[in-house]
Amino acid sequence: MRRRRVFGAAVVVAGLASAAAAVGAVRVRARRDGHALRHTSRLARNVHLARLGARTGSSFAVHRARRAFADAERREALDTAFELRTAEQVAETLGHMKGALMKLGQMASYLDQGLPEHVRAALADLQSDAPPMSPELAAGMIRRELGEDPERLFAEWDPVPIAAASIGQVHRAITREGRAVAVKVQYPGVEAAMGADLDNVGLIFAGMGQVFRGLDHATLVAELRARLVEELDYANEAANQRRFADYYQGHPTIHVPAVVERYSTRRVLTTELATGARFDEVIGWDQHQRDLAAETLYRFAFGSLYRLKAFNGDPHPGNYLFRPDGHVTFLDFGLVKHFADEEVDQFGDMIEAMVLARDPARFRRIVEDIGLIRAGMPFSDDDVVEYLGHFYEFVMRDEPYTITPEYASETVRRFFDTTGPYTEIQKAANVPPSMVIIQRINLGLYALFGELHATGNWRRLAEELWPFVDGPPSTPMGREIEAWRRARHPHAAPAPEDRAS
Repeated sequence: MRRRRVFGAAVVVAGLASAAAAVGAVRVRARRDGHALRHTSRLARNVHLARLGARTGSSFAVHRARRAFADAERREALDTAFELRTAEQVAETLGHMKGALMKLGQMASYLDQGLPEHVRAALADLQSDAPPMSPELAAGMIRRELGEDPERLFAEWDPVPIAAASIGQVHRAITREGRAVAVKVQYPGVEAAMGADLDNVGLIFAGMGQVFRGLDHATLVAELRARLVEELDYANEAANQRRFADYYQGHPTIHVPAVVERYSTRRVLTTELATGARFDEVIGWDQHQRDLAAETLYRFAFGSLYRLKAFNGDPHPGNYLFRPDGHVTFLDFGLVKHFADEEVDQFGDMIEAMVLARDPARFRRIVEDIGLIRAGMPFSDDDVVEYLGHFYEFVMRDEPYTITPEYASETVRRFFDTTGPYTEIQKAANVPPSMVIIQRINLGLYALFGELHATGNWRRLAEELWPFVDGPPSTPMGREIEAWRRARHPHAAPAPEDRAS
C-alpha cells in the first residue's frame, strides 16, 4: 500500500502536472555553472522542477520566519532584499515558480495524500507564498492601467500584498467612496511569458499520448490553452465573477465578492474585500463545521454546473474563505468553463445510466459516444463500470458516506497509475474538451473533501442539484437555499406538486 501511495504522489508531481510543469520548464536555465538542464527522462525533469519550485517557495517561508523575529527597521531591510524589484526579475521568476509551475505546487500540495508531509508542506507554500513584486512595480502597473499612482487613486493603499499567486498579487485598499477592496495586480511580463511557454506544452502531451494511447492530445492542449489564455485577461475574469455574483446574490451560504468596475482593467481587478478563515484553519474545526463547509463547496460546484452551466475550474484551498456556519466566500474566477446545453445533458446521461438505472451497457455507449473511451475495445461493460464507477461511489448509496483521503488518492490513481488493474482501460481513455476542466472536481474538490473527512448523504444532496431529479431539500442548509431560490429565481424553481417526493 505504501509503495502505491508513493507512486501516486510521484505521478501527481511528475505525471498529472507534467503539462503545467512544462510551461515553466522551457524557462528554466538550470545550474550555477550556466549549462542547460540535461535530464533525459520527463520524470526526472519534472521532479527537478518540483524541487526548484519547492525551494523557492520555502525560501519565502524562511524569510517570513526571520521577519517575525526582527525589529521594524530590520523587517523593512529583509522585505527590500526579498522583493522582486524589476520586471526582469519577475519574468525570470515566472519560469521558476509563478505561472504554471506555481500551479503545479498548488495542485500537488493537496491532490494526493501519498505525498510525504514535508513535501506537501513545501509545495503548499506555493499556494500563496510566492515572493512578491516590489511596491514600485505594483504601483507602476496600477499607474499604467488606471492612470494614477495607487496612493492618489485610493483613499488608502497597502503596498504590502496580502497574497502573491501564480499570475498576480493582491493588495488591500480603501476607495475614495470608503469601500474596502482587494486589488489584484498582474505581474509585468506574465502574459508574454505564459504565451511563449504554452507553445511548448503540446510536446509534453504528445509524449503522454505514447502511454495513454486513447488520448487526443491535440484537442486537450487546445482546450487548456484557451482556458489559460482567458485566465490572463482580468476583464474576462471580471465578467465571470459578475455572473456568479449576480446569480448567488443573497444566498444563505455562498458569497461571491462584487467587482468594482471603476478600478478594474485587463491587468487590474478590484473586488470587495472579503474575510474569513483559510482552509488550513478549517481542518481543525469540529466535524459538523467541516461537513457544513464541504456541503457548501459541493452545492456551489454542482449547483453552478447545472443551474448556471458554468464551473469555476480552480478548486484549490487558497480560493475559499470560510465561516463555521457553512458560509463560504469564493475567490478567483479566472479559470471558468462555460458549457453548452448538450454538454450538461451528457453529464446527466452518465449519471442516469450509472447511478439511477444501473445500466452498464447504456453507460458504456454514452462514454464511447462522448469520447471518454475508444469504441470497440476488448473489455467488458462491467469492466468499464468497475473502473469509472469509483467516481460515482459516494452518490450510489442513500446513506451517510465519508469521503476519506484514501478515496481522493484512489481517484488520482484511477487516472494515472498504469501499474494497477485497469491498465488497458486507462490506455484507451481520453479527455474530450468538455471534460478537461471538469476533471478538477475529481482531482481537486474531492481531495479537499478527503482532508475534511467530509460526511453527508451525498446521494440526497446530489438529487437536489440534479435537474433531472430535482429532489426536495435534504438538509437544513438545503431548506434555507430552497427559500432563497424561490425568492431569487422563481422561474427556476418548480411548483411543489412537480417536485420529487
